[in-house]
Amino acid sequence: MEERHRAFLDELLATATPSGFETAGQRVFVDYLEEYADEVRTDAYGNAVAVHEGDPAVDCSVVLAGHGDEIGLMVRDVTDDGFLKLTRVGGADRTVTRGQYVTVHGSDGPVPGVVGQTAIHLRDHDDDTQSDIAEMHVDIGAVDETEAREHVEVGDPITFDTSVQDLEGSLVAARGMDNRTGVWTAAEGFRRAVERDADATVYAVSTVQEEVGRNGAKMVGYDLDPDVAIAADVTHATDTPESPGDKGSGIELGEGPVVGRGSANHPVVVKAVRTVADDAGVDVQLSAAGSDTGTDAESFYTSRAGVASLNLAIPNRYMHTPVEVIDTEDLDEVGELMGRFAARAASFAPFSVEV
Repeated sequence: MEERHRAFLDELLATATPSGFETAGQRVFVDYLEEYADEVRTDAYGNAVAVHEGDPAVDCSVVLAGHGDEIGLMVRDVTDDGFLKLTRVGGADRTVTRGQYVTVHGSDGPVPGVVGQTAIHLRDHDDDTQSDIAEMHVDIGAVDETEAREHVEVGDPITFDTSVQDLEGSLVAARGMDNRTGVWTAAEGFRRAVERDADATVYAVSTVQEEVGRNGAKMVGYDLDPDVAIAADVTHATDTPESPGDKGSGIELGEGPVVGRGSANHPVVVKAVRTVADDAGVDVQLSAAGSDTGTDAESFYTSRAGVASLNLAIPNRYMHTPVEVIDTEDLDEVGELMGRFAARAASFAPFSVEV
């Protein structure tokens, strides 16, 4: 991965964007794409859209999308003693929440804190049950409620305070790979489609609030009404020792992009993307989505009268934890595949099944 492209990824990963509070990350996306796009715009809730106008004589439009939000926590209440009570933002995992450094994103700036954990010496050794997040608290060091409320208020979002870590080879660990990687590939796919002078109209989109109902994609799908949409998101790499055998997918890090099949994944788009991958020498993995992809593809494909959609995924270990792990080679190949598909999309149209 080139240095400037890695710098873009690192900036995305360093920027906190819990659902409903995505503005800072959307600005990173917009700033990166402004030099490549004919237009960049945002809507009422902050969905960000970059536009490549293509050839006016070609009636085909493509959305390359990733969701810009991440899971997190939120201040639910402040106790008399100055501790912060919590609620979830999206699917936060209670089993990895205690004992973590966090940042409370207050209106006057970031406030450091920790999620408290009773010391092992003081816990009941016969009771190893996991507390719900609603029973946990953040300690910001305040002596009482009055001091705490000088820094935070109810509704402030909270994210884990972690750094990006390079592991061996091309593996990288960080919080929020879900779905900074999808945003990165949507932006990179767009840039590469523009460099190939795509005939189709191409949109790069960073959607909001996927983690709390795939809401941003509903807005964007209705607004843009594209012919085809590729939703880039992470999927579970089940190549670790503790992955449940009955939920194994065969998906591995370093083995390439993951093409979804079934449910929202349109068969014509699936075939087209696989053809593009074969022609480019990009190996792909397949995933089975029997009823739901769990991604923005669900919102795109039911928009208006229906949009031919595909979930194109990046393998990810330890999803919804502060230490998600991806392979940057997979990431680069997903971006390349999206760019190549967008540049050739008009040749595969119309995206409709024959009955």
